[in-house]
Amino acid sequence: MSTAVLAEWALSVDELPDEVRRAASRHLLDGVGNAVAAARLGAGAAGWSVATALGGSSEARPLTGTQPLSAPAAAMASAVLVHALDFDDTHAGALVHPTVVSLPAAFAVGQETGATGAEILTAFALGLETACRLGAVSPHGFHARGMHATGVVGPLSSAVVAGRLLGLSPSVLVHALGIAGSSSAGLLEFLDSDADTKSLHPGSAGFNGILAARLAAAGAGGPASVLEGKRGLYAALSDRPADLAVLTADLGTSWESTRIGIKPYPSCQLMHVTLDAVKAAGFSSGEITDIEVFVHPDSRPIVCGPNAGVAAPRSTYDGKFDLPWSVAALLHDGAVTVGTYTPESIARHEVLDTARAVRVTDMTYDGPAASAPGRALITLSDGSVLEGRVDGSRGSAAFPLDDAGLREKFLSNCGNHSSAPELADLLLTLDDQPDLTAVLDLAADISR
Repeated sequence: MSTAVLAEWALSVDELPDEVRRAASRHLLDGVGNAVAAARLGAGAAGWSVATALGGSSEARPLTGTQPLSAPAAAMASAVLVHALDFDDTHAGALVHPTVVSLPAAFAVGQETGATGAEILTAFALGLETACRLGAVSPHGFHARGMHATGVVGPLSSAVVAGRLLGLSPSVLVHALGIAGSSSAGLLEFLDSDADTKSLHPGSAGFNGILAARLAAAGAGGPASVLEGKRGLYAALSDRPADLAVLTADLGTSWESTRIGIKPYPSCQLMHVTLDAVKAAGFSSGEITDIEVFVHPDSRPIVCGPNAGVAAPRSTYDGKFDLPWSVAALLHDGAVTVGTYTPESIARHEVLDTARAVRVTDMTYDGPAASAPGRALITLSDGSVLEGRVDGSRGSAAFPLDDAGLREKFLSNCGNHSSAPELADLLLTLDDQPDLTAVLDLAADISR
């Protein structure tokens, strides 16, 4: 069974390759920065307040918090913040957000067990790899069924992280994965509403993944066939073929966690390449009469829904999945930032007028939607046409943010707080830290 191979591997890794440790450190920095930004801006408040109200044994502090909670509650609170702005990383082939379903469990259970920074970073890296591979088994398959892939793979990734830090045996971790699979969920129905559910999915995943590890440790059984079974994860929740060999092929020698993209825009990753193409077309003071953008067919139902380019976004989160409106905001403002999706910004009539001029055309591309190229044609009133083409989105694995760009994003997310550089240095050297105390203290202070 693939589950047994995954469990054996996750518990047997002694030392991470240097490039994997470096990649994990970069994603750690990005994830914490996104949580701090959300806390500063008041995003994800409902999920945070409910998670912290759960309380429980004083096992772990959530990111940006000072009150110790039970480890599952702390993971839930942290995960909601990391994902609240939709600014967190994406693996293109898997179309999942790996950090948000790995970091919260690593930090929560790491505190619970008194783990060192190196042990926490290793568990986090194993969670990243698990999430990427589970999603890549059936590319876009969960989305095609109407499921949020991150919510589907998240409980299993969190269970791997928790199982590693709790010191479970391989057989017990198999049970934990089987239990975690029964809590896999996350409906994409939010795309047609102003709902907050997408940002809540990782919170449930972290919570349930840790519970699954605890239940297995207490003797509860889960099906070892949770992945391959005729009523297993892929049979039930994916609408496309599943190749389970992807999960275990070259496991431990080839690392998908080194191929995770880091977002430069706080919006759905599937629109990033279009935003880059519009930027590549250049901006003009001339009056725009038509904007044509070419979009992968798998991206279209997610970022070009019935409301997109027709009416104003129904919420700030809805705006992050409205490609025509985001293109228009880019043309008006010259940039797309966390300020683009405030209530005041999404209510601008002039941006909506431009969004209504955006036409979406399907492109032909055989690869995954998240790694597709981008193209945009902007026609001006004098008849001239500006064309922008990009081979992929900035920040993706093929066109990664360099260390300076990543650090700039982190400092901005921290509001350029005077302590932000110190926090960045701690996160990038977590494997040298005795525990998370200094990291959590600084994150809480910066978030106030």
